[in-house]
Amino acid sequence: MGGAASSTGNPSPEAQEQREQEALASASLALPLLRAAFTRSAASLAEALSVPHGASSFRSDSPVPVPPHFQGLVARLGSAIASLFFSDLGSAGDAGWLEFLRGFNRCCARGPASQSLALVLRVYAAACADAGAPCGLQFHPDEDGEGKVVGELAPGEIAVLLWMCWVMAWSGSAPRVSGGQDEAKGEPVVLPDVTHLVLSALVSAGAVADDAGVWGWEVSGGGKGVKVQEFTSWVLSTASGLGNYLSRYVQERFRSCAADPAQERPVSTGNTSSCNPDVYLLTRGKAWAISLSLRNTLSEKILSASVIGMDTEDLLYRSSVHGKGLSRFWSCVEGYKGPVVILLSAFSSSGDADRRWGIGILTEEGLENKDTFYGSSGFLCSTYPIFRMLPPSGKEKNFTYCHLHPQIRVYEAKPKPVGLGFGGTIGNERIFLDEDFSKLMVRHHAVDKTYQHGSLIPNQGYLPVEASVLDVEVWGLGGEATRRQQDVYKKREDIFSEQRRKVDLKTFGNWEDSPEKMMMDMISDPNAVRREDR
Repeated sequence: MGGAASSTGNPSPEAQEQREQEALASASLALPLLRAAFTRSAASLAEALSVPHGASSFRSDSPVPVPPHFQGLVARLGSAIASLFFSDLGSAGDAGWLEFLRGFNRCCARGPASQSLALVLRVYAAACADAGAPCGLQFHPDEDGEGKVVGELAPGEIAVLLWMCWVMAWSGSAPRVSGGQDEAKGEPVVLPDVTHLVLSALVSAGAVADDAGVWGWEVSGGGKGVKVQEFTSWVLSTASGLGNYLSRYVQERFRSCAADPAQERPVSTGNTSSCNPDVYLLTRGKAWAISLSLRNTLSEKILSASVIGMDTEDLLYRSSVHGKGLSRFWSCVEGYKGPVVILLSAFSSSGDADRRWGIGILTEEGLENKDTFYGSSGFLCSTYPIFRMLPPSGKEKNFTYCHLHPQIRVYEAKPKPVGLGFGGTIGNERIFLDEDFSKLMVRHHAVDKTYQHGSLIPNQGYLPVEASVLDVEVWGLGGEATRRQQDVYKKREDIFSEQRRKVDLKTFGNWEDSPEKMMMDMISDPNAVRREDR
């Protein structure tokens, strides 16, 4: 009995490690799911980790052509992940379960963002090697087996790497079809335009100058690449969500595998393969870039938009449809108490109309008609031709300014500006859209302590830039519940407005006996003799 108690109180090193690995893995995925995935993927782990059926081919509506080797690279994702993280998996018993947990935790356990990104780069380099694709990255292992990724990414390789990560997200977010693999095949998967992200990485590393030349720059033109350290710095500052894609992908594949790998429905390409190009300012490429830079719940909502497109019912306002002007804008967004993203397309008044640029504003509280700044959080971003995200600085809270003409006008010695503003101070806003939505003013970040420093348009100097507005869009991110609340608010306001327009004549009494009638008669003939009622 004493020996049994002793063995129970002092577990073996393997049992102790297994408990630790299970505790670590359960933070990412439930252990019953992992057990089921381990049992069902024992025959071929590489197949279980492969991109699901439905991705038969790829194309892009962007100026960046999809390289011929991209299909082969995607097809080898599963084998690359299995060989990198699950190579020690040899048996299906308890020993195999421990090795399975080790591999899962190596690629899915929470860690520093730079470490997670390094794992993504390792998978990309391994998949490229298996597919025979060009790759400027190499992995140098160290004594601990961790090592580091070194080398340089050419502009075209950055685009392929970004597309690979998007396919990982697409495989878990795209809708499934119920008719089997034959029904899923057919139309190719349309990859989002990532030119603005590639250009952002190159400008951040100094490989491309932030000047007028960015409008004519093309990914296919080649040029100087970006070193791994520079690319990592750009991801951490601009696209921090990119490092999480490997962990998300592996977890999603194991969830599908645990359900039943034989009955897994293929991914539908219908919603992402439309022949029509992106017609809105919020394209799938821009939506994905915004989702990569966010670290809150809105990231998932916008990520879904980058995969299947935004729901047109979430389009609150579009100037080309609803008309330009603050009053038309307000009639569409009033009562929407949820997060919104506002997109502006414009060109500098002193420049070429073909050199248009885009700015985005993300606010989490909706919009209010006030003569002061308000809000508790928000983001500014440059969406085109270079993507940059400018989060709050934490110094001030002048996030949003939306002021219409008051219904009852009174004299004001210093009237507040009428328009839409973000950052800065009243009269000196960082971004200000005038009442007619025809002129846009963009000022240097020195006037603003609410949002972080950074350029919102290419080649932005210290002087204010006045621009002509081409289009304005507002998308609601609050979902169906917020839309219903806005509908209820608008119906209530319509009822109040109708009541104010109606005049109840009974409340005025008899006109013949009214003082107004007597005054009118006196004015018309003041000398007429009138009998005094006694």
